[in-house]
Amino acid sequence: MEDKRIAKKEWSATLRANHWTMAISIFILIATGFYIAFPLTDASGETTWKFLMGDMRFYHLLFGILLVFIFIWRMYIMFFSRFHADWKYFFAWADPKNLIQQIKFYLLISKKPPEHKFLYGPLQSLAYGGCMLMLLVIVVTGLILTGACYHDGLTLWTANLLKPVEIMLGGLAGVRGIHHICTWLFIRFFVVHLYMAFWYDAVFLEGTVSSMIGGRLFKKTKN
Repeated sequence: MEDKRIAKKEWSATLRANHWTMAISIFILIATGFYIAFPLTDASGETTWKFLMGDMRFYHLLFGILLVFIFIWRMYIMFFSRFHADWKYFFAWADPKNLIQQIKFYLLISKKPPEHKFLYGPLQSLAYGGCMLMLLVIVVTGLILTGACYHDGLTLWTANLLKPVEIMLGGLAGVRGIHHICTWLFIRFFVVHLYMAFWYDAVFLEGTVSSMIGGRLFKKTKN
């Protein structure tokens, strides 16, 4: 019996837009953040052309604020989306039997893939749930660090609101350390995320990678 494939909508346009704007924002934030932490120096040339650090700080703050709104947007989608984005999907890991099956499958111990009762598999739900938690931490610590530099308007109000969190984390030095750790965790998440997306695509040939662009997977069907 010949296997055929049918296109099945997996990701809504809203979720795909959120995914890519978040990915681009985090990429720019990582690049500018590393420059701020480890700046290049150049003693030659006109001083008026040496505002690279200022530019990097501007873009870091710009995309940091953008990330705040993207995160809020993702939280809204999680609770109010009508298509494939429900918060319950982040708890697929709560099925121990299916979680163990996915671990065995990824370790090549078993050829049987885990059952996808939700949008995400058990391990994906753990990874994406952890990603959301990291986003929350990096947004909060970023707002605290921004408030330490700018003392007016909404920035000042946010800094005062988050002052107890700053104290709990050991002051600005502790906040910066956690912010930096989250940056490295995001880098590791991206590496694993990309590897697993391409691996899953190569094994199942469902168009996993392209689905985040077109929104559709190509599932097997018996004919």
